[in-house]
Order: sequence, then C-alpha cells, then structure tokens
Amino acid sequence: MKVVVLGAGLLGVTSAYFLRQQGHDVTVVDRQASPAAETSFANGGQISVSHAEPWANPSAPFKVLKWLGQEDAPLLFRLRADKRQWLWGLQFLRECTPARTRHNIAQIVRLGTYSRDTLQQLRRDRGIAYDERTQGILHFYTSQKEFDGAEGPAAQMRELGCDRRVISADEAVRLEPALRHIRPQLAGATYTAEDESGDANLFARELVRRCEEDGVQFRMSHTVTALREAGGAIDHVEATDAEGRFQRIRADAYVLAMGSLSPLYTQPLGIALPIYPAKGYSVTMPVKDESMAHQVSLTDDEYKLVFSRLGDRLRIAGTAELNGYDRDLNRVRCEAIVKRVEQLFPGAGDASRAQFWTGLRPATPSNVPIVGRSKLPNLFLNTGHGTLGWTHSCGSGKSIARIVSGLKPEVDFAFTAG
Repeated sequence: MKVVVLGAGLLGVTSAYFLRQQGHDVTVVDRQASPAAETSFANGGQISVSHAEPWANPSAPFKVLKWLGQEDAPLLFRLRADKRQWLWGLQFLRECTPARTRHNIAQIVRLGTYSRDTLQQLRRDRGIAYDERTQGILHFYTSQKEFDGAEGPAAQMRELGCDRRVISADEAVRLEPALRHIRPQLAGATYTAEDESGDANLFARELVRRCEEDGVQFRMSHTVTALREAGGAIDHVEATDAEGRFQRIRADAYVLAMGSLSPLYTQPLGIALPIYPAKGYSVTMPVKDESMAHQVSLTDDEYKLVFSRLGDRLRIAGTAELNGYDRDLNRVRCEAIVKRVEQLFPGAGDASRAQFWTGLRPATPSNVPIVGRSKLPNLFLNTGHGTLGWTHSCGSGKSIARIVSGLKPEVDFAFTAG
C-alpha cells in the first residue's frame, strides 16, 4: 500500500521505518526542515521502562493542589479559559484511583519492555549509534515518604517483567559515585539495569538515513493544514510547502503521529483525542568536572527530573506545565533545574554554557499512548506518548506498522480498534 505518515518526530520516523520493512510505499510529511525538531529535539534521553508510574496516581491530586501557582513546581496547571484543559483535568482525576493506576502501569510497562527490546534489535540490525549508554537507570529519593511510596509500583513492575529493584542509599552511591555529595540526604533508590539512555534526536536523524536508503520519501517543510474525509474515509491530506504552495497528498492509509497537534487535526473528523500539551523543559551543558558528573542515567522522582549523559554533555529534563500551546521559555523553571543540578552535582556541568529548551509533550490523562486504528478505516493513530515517546517509539512504530498491514501486534497492549 501507499502510506503517508504525518509527523517526522520519533513516532513518525519509527512508524515509517517499520512500515517500509512491511513492504509499503511510505512518505513522511512534516512542517520542520529536519526530523525530530520539536518534542524529540532535546528530551531527557531515557529509555525508561521503569518510569512507568503515571502522573495520575493516588497521591497526585494533593500534589497538584499544593503546586498551583508555584512557578517552579514539577507539575504545574496554569488554569485557563480552555475547555479542553478542564476536560483533560477531569479525566486526569478519574485516572488517580489505585485500580486505574495499576491498570495504566501494566499498559506502560508492557509497551515499554517490548519497545526497548525492539530498539535493541534495530540497533544491532542497522548499526545505529546515538551516544547510547546501557548502564541502567537509577531512581533516587531524597524524601523518605517518596521512597516508601515507590515500593508498591516497583513491586508491580517486577511482576510485569521490569526488574526495578529497591536498593539502599549506599548501594546507589556504589552504582553512581557522583551521588556521594548528597549521601546524607538519600533515603534510598531503585535500579533497573536493563534500562538505557541516548540522544533521541541523533537516533531519529540516523534512522531517517536508513529509511531513505530503504526508499522512504520525506517531504520536509510541508505544513499539514487539514485531513479531508470522503465516503467515510480519509480522501487526502492538504498541505503547503516551504513556498506556501498548496498540495493534496493522497495515499491508501494515513498514520497520524503529530504529537500534541494530533487532536487539532482529528477534531473536524469527529474524533476527540484526550491529548493535551504538557510543556517540558531541558537543560544541556558541557561536562566541567568529570569527577562530579554522573555516568549512569538518573531520575529524581521528587523533582520530576531525569539526568542523562550524552557523550561530553549533561542533559537534564523534566517538569510539566499545562498551559495550552504556549512555547515560551520560563526562566524561573529553567533556573530551578540548574539550581537542582548544582545541589546534587556541584561543579559537574558548565552552567555558564547551559542551553535551555522547551517542547510540548502530547499527554493523555492516563499517560497511556493512543496507538491503533481510528473510527475511519484508513486513518491510524500513533500519538499521545507524553514523557515516554523515546521509550515507547520503536515498539509503537513496529506495532502500528503491523496493524496497518493487517497483522496482530506482538505485545499485549490496549490498542485502539476504531
């Protein structure tokens, strides 16, 4: 079949790759001049199956209320006169029950484990290098309450095959000596040896090269303006190129992988996607003092920050701000990240050369992405991955390629079925 993939971020590029592996004629359309230039540009870098506890959990409502109006809060709702934000918020609250949390963890772990395995196989098959590190991910806790609260989700993850071990503060320092500076504050940690990290943007660009070698076409600097329906199916996509020239793009099937923009394109088709943009921040800085810099990828659960080592750079990312499609960099939030880095690893990075970035992550209330067939028979969805787009990209891409091809996915996940 001829398949058009809308979006050249991680989810679009992996979808295109696996669709081509299934033998389809694939074209990718994206408004940016280069792939992975938006949400995938400077993310946290983690392949974190262990980061499976959703934002919506029993402790979340109290935390959200406590953080309202706090500029440097890890999860900040900026209340707006925005119906979609309020609806999303109500759905979020419904996902905060213990039963829903357990269900959502199961979905996230299953897809994450499958996706990590798929990434590792792809790396072997195509020889892709992207500053990857396979030293696991260490979640550390400076709050005894937060550490105690991590034991239940970690136990469930182990039951699901994600070996997230609860370890002592001393063992955490042995695994990552850079934590020695805060040893007195450490309550404990969890460690998942099979998790990884790497430069998601570099991976996407390298995978695009493999896609092009295989015959995938990329129409970059093409802005999709509408999906047009006729006879109960998508008839064509309307777009404008870099010169503003109007184009109609036709195919047999369409895969929507446009992140937080996805619901804006499906709404006119009568498809309401529960996706709202969650603005995340990252800081990238050169390593200044090797002896203080971390080697293992880390997660600071209390502050909702992740730390990855990308060659000679430190990447620190996290927090979430629900403020519509606003992309402005908030200096307070940027500086709060730098301040936390200095508290944990003083002098490790050159803060004077820090680069700040923000991107809109497509968040669902449950943190479970939307992957599968829509109610229109030739429109497929691969979107809503929130903070786990890098973790879930290869598994989601391979699964949607199998679904488009009429094959059963290889993972037990709640795929949409139209």
